[in-house]
Amino acid sequence: MSKRPVVIGLEIHLQLKTKTKLFCNCSTDYIGATPNTNVCPICLAVPGTLPVVNDHAVELAIRMGLGLHCKICDNTRFHRKHYFYADLPSAYQVTQYTHAIAQGGYLDIEVDGQKKRVHLDHLHLEEDAGKLVHPTSDGRLAGAAYSLVDYNRGGCPLSEIVSMPDMSSAKEAVAYVTQIRQLARYLGVSDGEMESGSLRCDVNVSLSNPDGSFGTRIELKNINSLRSIERALDYEIARQNKVLDTGGTLVQETRMWDDAAGVTRSMRNKEGAKDYRYYAEMNLAPMSAKPDYVTKIEKTLPEMPWDKRERFASQYGFSKDDVALLTEDRQLADYFETVARESGSPLRACNWIKTEVLRILKEQDKTIADFSVCPVCLGKLIAKVEKKDLSNTQAKDVFAKMIDKNLSLDEAIKKIGTIGHLTGEKLFDIISGVLRDNADAVEFIKSGKDKKGAKLKFLQGLVMRETRGNADIAEVSQTVYKLLGL
Repeated sequence: MSKRPVVIGLEIHLQLKTKTKLFCNCSTDYIGATPNTNVCPICLAVPGTLPVVNDHAVELAIRMGLGLHCKICDNTRFHRKHYFYADLPSAYQVTQYTHAIAQGGYLDIEVDGQKKRVHLDHLHLEEDAGKLVHPTSDGRLAGAAYSLVDYNRGGCPLSEIVSMPDMSSAKEAVAYVTQIRQLARYLGVSDGEMESGSLRCDVNVSLSNPDGSFGTRIELKNINSLRSIERALDYEIARQNKVLDTGGTLVQETRMWDDAAGVTRSMRNKEGAKDYRYYAEMNLAPMSAKPDYVTKIEKTLPEMPWDKRERFASQYGFSKDDVALLTEDRQLADYFETVARESGSPLRACNWIKTEVLRILKEQDKTIADFSVCPVCLGKLIAKVEKKDLSNTQAKDVFAKMIDKNLSLDEAIKKIGTIGHLTGEKLFDIISGVLRDNADAVEFIKSGKDKKGAKLKFLQGLVMRETRGNADIAEVSQTVYKLLGL
């Protein structure tokens, strides 16, 4: 099979994190709500009603545009898109066409250690559609001859981010979507959950012609996970190559991804802009994003995820994997930095978060925002280990009490009955007693037969058990070595 150069562009729909819809005061909480309860005459397109733009949605769109290095336009407006929408009561969509709120921009991605810049065409605002429900007929597998519509989602604000066709592999497309999702979460623009539909992706893919021009563009829909994006693209690229290799002709069309079967299927011929019959939405006045308004929003932006990754690597000297883990979520990164500052040991703070905090969060199916141990408390606990007021074992016992019993740091320390750190003569006496009671193990080590150090570790473990973890393992090891003459 031939391998022609691949050209990929993406259209990402981000559902904006507002409490109300784009043009009315209805709730955007459509997941789990009774169908058609979060609706009103405006989002049901009742004649005579007038929409009003949600200021918060505009602000979030500008935040996302700034994060993507876009030019924020000071003159933008909405249009009607007259492609038939069966899941919108107006049968058309209110969107932005020639006057998008953000133009240009770019996003840098990295795949297999290689960085690449993906340029953007624009970012625009639009209303979301409702949801079609396809009931079964008499409980049989065959669908009924009708569909039901839930308009709760209709009118929720979306920002559509349209890239230039700068990607050339499935891996690059996945990296791009992953970076968009992380940025949206950092900015508080969207939760970016593909599973719930907060982030939806349409993929445009073509194969280059021998003269370098773009081939026939195919649009892929119904892709709801990063894994599905990669699988859909791999399949579609192979399918297009096979069609061309056998002398066939590709047609411009929209295809759906069948995740269960692992194939794309034809849905309809792909429409062009002229088929949508755009014209200006007469019920909404043009909007102006003045420079001072944009500057005010820009000042509220947090540190960008790529800047945070670079800073963590240089400031803390962490590995690439640790940096990626700690900066994946903005709240986790903030949690870590507080712990590091309070403990005085960024490295130990990183290890505790990797091994203890994330383990608990996974067990409890929670996010760091819901974690019961505050970062200041964890930092103070780690500081006690640094000062050797507590052993690492003791600290983990304290940590467990703080979580299980919801205790403060001082309460948890009192609960496990720690009495200070064993060191010096007291520790020396305990180690001497352990060696005396295990003379056979001592003799085995001194004879040189303990090649793998199993007996040595056994003795050290007995000491730690005898001290109930209230000793520094490094001091224990050093003292054991000294007494054994090693």
